[in-house]
Amino acid sequence: MQAVTRVLAIRHGETAWNLAARIQGQLDIGLNETGRWQARRLVQALADEPLAAVYASDLARAHDTALALAAPRGLTVKVEPALRERGFGRFEGSTFAEIESRWPGDSARWRRREPLFAPGGGETLVDFYARCIEVATRLAARHPGEQIALVSHGGVLDCLYRAATHIALDAPRSWDVGNASINRLLVTPQGLSLVGWGDNFHLDGHPADALPVET
Repeated sequence: MQAVTRVLAIRHGETAWNLAARIQGQLDIGLNETGRWQARRLVQALADEPLAAVYASDLARAHDTALALAAPRGLTVKVEPALRERGFGRFEGSTFAEIESRWPGDSARWRRREPLFAPGGGETLVDFYARCIEVATRLAARHPGEQIALVSHGGVLDCLYRAATHIALDAPRSWDVGNASINRLLVTPQGLSLVGWGDNFHLDGHPADALPVET
């Protein structure tokens, strides 16, 4: 019988830099208040689902989202640096507009999704994609017949979606990778397949409505 692992691929909750359209890459930016609210709502949405393990990037925004999910289940977060966001080199810390202004040629290559382009000091899409598929496949292989969570970053989820749907690296993105959304994949020795994507119904409503009153 074919070994199947069910994977919940989850992007970290919101950060202030997400709101500012500022490239985080592998800089360690924490969740903002909305992001912490999103993590709590994520926990509620998945409360009745079994999880054999919770893996996360070692960057705080992903690790803290994973911790919210793991702690109520008595699980520890298994840190996996290969789940980090793409390394964006000199782009990191800049907004999209600043990148366009400072490095217009590099910005154009980045926006065209050239597979072999890397910002100075960063990763190419080809290398990043290989890293993402390797880590997802490796971690899933530890849990045949079980369900696990991979809490990571938008770029990582984009790569997993492309692998599961056989979409080229340079094709424009037409699917969402929202903060704290729930995305479902199956992993077998033959590769990844898509079950469901972009479930964010648990995030309906304004975060302020659900935040506890501090006294």
